[in-house]
Amino acid sequence: MVTPENLSGDTGGRREPLRFDQDASATAVDMDTAIVLLGAGVTAITHPLLYVKLLIQIGHEPLTPTVGTTMFGRKVLYLPGFFSYAQHIVRVDGKMGLFRGLSPRIMSSAISTMVRSKVKQAIPAEQAEHVSNRDDLKTSLRKVMKETSHEMVIQCLSRIATHPFHVISVRCMAQFVGREVKYRGLFSSITKIFNDEGVGGFFVGVVPHVLGEVIFLWCCNLLAHFINTYAVDDNFSQAPAVRSYTKFVMGIAVSVLTYPFMLVADLMAVNNCGLVAGLPPNSPIFKSWLHCWAHLSHKGHLFRGSSFFYRRVPVTGMALTEE
Repeated sequence: MVTPENLSGDTGGRREPLRFDQDASATAVDMDTAIVLLGAGVTAITHPLLYVKLLIQIGHEPLTPTVGTTMFGRKVLYLPGFFSYAQHIVRVDGKMGLFRGLSPRIMSSAISTMVRSKVKQAIPAEQAEHVSNRDDLKTSLRKVMKETSHEMVIQCLSRIATHPFHVISVRCMAQFVGREVKYRGLFSSITKIFNDEGVGGFFVGVVPHVLGEVIFLWCCNLLAHFINTYAVDDNFSQAPAVRSYTKFVMGIAVSVLTYPFMLVADLMAVNNCGLVAGLPPNSPIFKSWLHCWAHLSHKGHLFRGSSFFYRRVPVTGMALTEE
């Protein structure tokens, strides 16, 4: 007699792998979902900081600088820091005004997570990291280059997939300058950009953004590798701990050097899009991202917006002149 118990026992050996695959797939989906939710939370928390940064990047300074002196007696103009700027936004738009442009950023974060997951499945890291068994700190340059190449592919595909949402978010935030309502919801913004600029409108500024991230990735990984290999002595008792933090420290240093790429990408996303923030006299109309870079370099503004809490403009005598 065939009973449910017997049927289960007869086929259990054949169904076990299927159950394992299903469990593994469910675990992967749960992990991706958790990462998406965590990313959305972090994005929401940090959005006011990036909002203020964007307004400073595009040169919007609504608050009057205050005159002060350094410890050496030199007169300077102190520009408003993050908290003063955020308070100004709250006064104008209320507390929810600090989250203007948040929904496209959350969508960008979610898509980035999914793209990275799919690319890692299509191009396993094991293939990219395959090198000889003689690997150690002094013969692993090839391994580092393969790993970095793998990371670069993932980063580039992720950036290209999410850049349209970055453009929408930047334009939503830039509307604060001219008090426009051209870009409202996510879907209406997509329609507006497509009708006005075509597909190319979703990818303005993508080249400097991708270049900046690629340069950051290679410089960070290679510098960390060479420092760990040649600067950290194996006989030093804390060598493993030092090596574990090298990449993090290099990331901070390299991010400063690649900041102009991010600035140019953000300015190009706003440039000549019909918003006051991207039109004269607030901003010149740039022919290309190289033109934008050259303009910022000439003005000495390639690092505009890189600081939040200590911003100052030198003062000569009693003349209050900006940089």
